[in-house]
Amino acid sequence: MTIPLDELRKSFEQVGYICDENTVLTVFLALDLQKPLLIEGAPGVGKTEMGKVLAEIMKTELIRLQCYEGLDETKALYEWNYQRQLLRIQMNRALEEEQIHEEDLFSDQYLLERPLLKAIRSEMTAVLLIDEVDKCDPEFEAFLFEVLSDFQVSIPELGTIPAKKIPVVVLTSNNERELSDGLKRRCLYLYLDFPDVEKEVQIIKAKVPGIAERLAWETARVVARLRQQSDLRKKPSIAETLDWARALVSLNRSRIDGKLVADTLNLLLKTRADQQIFRQEVGVDGIDQVLARGGNGGEIYGCR
Repeated sequence: MTIPLDELRKSFEQVGYICDENTVLTVFLALDLQKPLLIEGAPGVGKTEMGKVLAEIMKTELIRLQCYEGLDETKALYEWNYQRQLLRIQMNRALEEEQIHEEDLFSDQYLLERPLLKAIRSEMTAVLLIDEVDKCDPEFEAFLFEVLSDFQVSIPELGTIPAKKIPVVVLTSNNERELSDGLKRRCLYLYLDFPDVEKEVQIIKAKVPGIAERLAWETARVVARLRQQSDLRKKPSIAETLDWARALVSLNRSRIDGKLVADTLNLLLKTRADQQIFRQEVGVDGIDQVLARGGNGGEIYGCR
């Protein structure tokens, strides 16, 4: 399913997914060329959200495969409903019916679809989100890119099943390990980074209706300062920025200061070690200094 470039750009804006022109163009090409889209970047920059947004824009089903160590074909592709097959055998014996043939047991009614097979057999162009592909084993990755090459699967008992509609495939990676060249060759590549202050303000205003202009800027500037701290184990994600912004609105705050940041720090930094780093290396005074440098935006962090 191809969406004109201008329409895709407007659709991203309408659903509140703020991104740059390179991102829009790459997504457009992935849709137009029917190529999987591999998105890499730090946790919390909007990689998974891309799959959800595309399903919303295209008004289609989102099928998600969450990757993890030890994931295999039976959890990702299909498996047989052994309990139901056994029950059928027992019922046949009890009713003294004729012997069941193997092809009767290994038919479509006993097949349990997992995400990959479900996407391939979908009657509409579904969005297949393969999340955190870097967490799966290299052996599963090799199996995966063969499926993505041909968009068909082979089930020994049923034969080869080609895709009814080639799905829109979005793969995400947190860079926990290097992905194979075979997988990368089959995909268009996109790297997402944390937004700068100005872009994050746009995201906050799109996702937190009614937030004051100044509060949106101060929220984005504080989060940007925290992300500059290289020794943090987990930098605040965009989702955590939005949660914090909503909390500030809920508290009826129109301004931010260092004490408020310290009091609500658990919304942004979610390990004790990271909170201690904040207190030792940034602190209340450090936040107050950041906020004292400008009004609604200013020249810091390269915005405006």
